[in-house]
Amino acid sequence: MTTQTNTPADVQAKSASTALAKTAQAAGHDGRGATTVADGVVAKIAGIAIQEIDGVYALGGGAARALGTLREKVGQKDLTQGVSVEVGQTQVAVDVTLVVEYPHPLQQVADAARDAVYTAVEDLVGMEVTEVNITITDIHVPSDDEDADDAARESRVA
Repeated sequence: MTTQTNTPADVQAKSASTALAKTAQAAGHDGRGATTVADGVVAKIAGIAIQEIDGVYALGGGAARALGTLREKVGQKDLTQGVSVEVGQTQVAVDVTLVVEYPHPLQQVADAARDAVYTAVEDLVGMEVTEVNITITDIHVPSDDEDADDAARESRVA
């Protein structure tokens, strides 16, 4: 059960002052025009920041990583893979899907990724980050890659 502490007049006054603040922010600090930052730009900044974290093996779920592998083979890399953002007038919310390298502690990697996104977006974009939700979909074991490489090198027929 919630308790309402504000009267309708309080809410109306607060929303009016918030609307004025958003209008002032949208018009720029010095009144010379508006700056709009696209969602893709914010997602790319977050993706770059996360890729630099120790223990992050890849961004995205299984299907996204498969498409990313194909993109990389043709010389393109999607820096926004596994990152989705919601950009408002002054705030940003970020959702990240990633794969962690074994044996890195999952919570520490998630916390480091979250901190990196907060820092990068707030410093480079200048918008407040309201939340960074991290979903760890898999853990990468280095021996899996070695087994795949061995299988590729060994001939199956004489």
